[in-house]
Amino acid sequence: MPDTETLQLDAAATRAAAITQGNLRRTMFALAVPVLAEQLLNSCVGMFDVFLAGRISTIATNAIGISAYTSWFATLLFSLVAVGTTALVARHVGARDFAGADRVCNQSISLAVAAGVVVSCLLFFLAPHFAAWQNMTGEAGRIATDYLRYDTLGYTAMSVTLATGAALRGAGDMRAPMFVYAVINVLNMIASPTLVFGWGPCPQLGVNGIVAGTVIARTAGGVICIAWLWRGRAGLRLHFPGMRFERDTVRRLLRIGLPAAVDGVLLWGGQFLFLKVIAHLKPGAVGEAMYASHIIAVRVESLSYLPALAWATATATMVGQALGARDPVRARRAGHEGVMQAAVLIACVAVFFYFGAELIFRIMHKDPLVHEVGAKPFRLWAFFQPCLAFSIVYIGALRGAGNTRLPMLITAVGMIVFRLPLGYLFGIRLGGGLVGAWVGMFADMTWRAVAATALYLSGRWTKTRV
Repeated sequence: MPDTETLQLDAAATRAAAITQGNLRRTMFALAVPVLAEQLLNSCVGMFDVFLAGRISTIATNAIGISAYTSWFATLLFSLVAVGTTALVARHVGARDFAGADRVCNQSISLAVAAGVVVSCLLFFLAPHFAAWQNMTGEAGRIATDYLRYDTLGYTAMSVTLATGAALRGAGDMRAPMFVYAVINVLNMIASPTLVFGWGPCPQLGVNGIVAGTVIARTAGGVICIAWLWRGRAGLRLHFPGMRFERDTVRRLLRIGLPAAVDGVLLWGGQFLFLKVIAHLKPGAVGEAMYASHIIAVRVESLSYLPALAWATATATMVGQALGARDPVRARRAGHEGVMQAAVLIACVAVFFYFGAELIFRIMHKDPLVHEVGAKPFRLWAFFQPCLAFSIVYIGALRGAGNTRLPMLITAVGMIVFRLPLGYLFGIRLGGGLVGAWVGMFADMTWRAVAATALYLSGRWTKTRV
């Protein structure tokens, strides 16, 4: 009778054959849907935290907003490991080199732990500076700083979860990461309100209860990932000898991941500076309401942003495995199919944004001033949502091929040339308020969609060496 490891390898080979040879449209959809569920569950953690903060105060909502940006920053730094992991595991699996895929997985988990510890320490000490940069002083600054520092306690587990998900998705297993985020979401929805309001024997922690619940949930997710890989999953298994750093594998991971991480830092830095523009649009209560409206809008946009990420992730897996199987024609077709499917779904979400703006803001915040300054401008976001399908999915395809340098340049131009200068000009200098600032954001979204499409259509990325 075959042992468990042999059965897992046989299942992995069958899965790889389906991805590299099966019906393209059905395979893309089957891969993307579990990732979409995973992304939505992950987003629900943040959206639920914003919802809880909206029951406390505007200051609490703004503190959550700062934390969302720093948590996103950590995630982008962790892409140093995750992007290279998906690309390399997919190439090895596409070539039916499961030993090579297993070696990459072990190295990526070791790198993820190291990255988690370093980033946690860095952001812990930078927390008060992040609050100050967003014009949060006094009680607001104290609340934001405490929240940010508590949040870093879950970053190492989050790094491990991201690396594990990247490895499993590269191997074609999209359901396991979805399950992990389902557990994280359920635990967060139980633990956070329990600690916020002091239900049962638990203390009433207020806004700090939100972050405590999030840390508990993230830690549980990391533990589940390690346990799975220790037992073996999708042909991948953790073992101590394989976790010792190997120069060649680490170099390959970093060669792909470093530009992706720089890309992420550029994106985050631009977004953080853009958030500073939002923080200085207007003084007093109106300015705080605009800031809270922007935070809500960013969170709600995940309803279209995350489908784009889901199809980008599925596309990266299909492109990487197709190139590993030496089938560049299928790799190119996968990118186009991913964009088409994502665009259809995002268009439906855009319609909801346009007609449901008032309802969205009433649900997400109790302050009528936030509804007033945010709901009507939010309708403009609907017209630019289809850009996400082209920019995010095509960039995901390029990353699946291991091409991460040119996407980094696209992000840099979008931030430096479009989002920041135009947002500052129209939002602050010309007094356009929230709508004026969003002009820069919409210009950036359009640029990235056009540039990513042109780069993908060139076809040169199919020759990327990893």
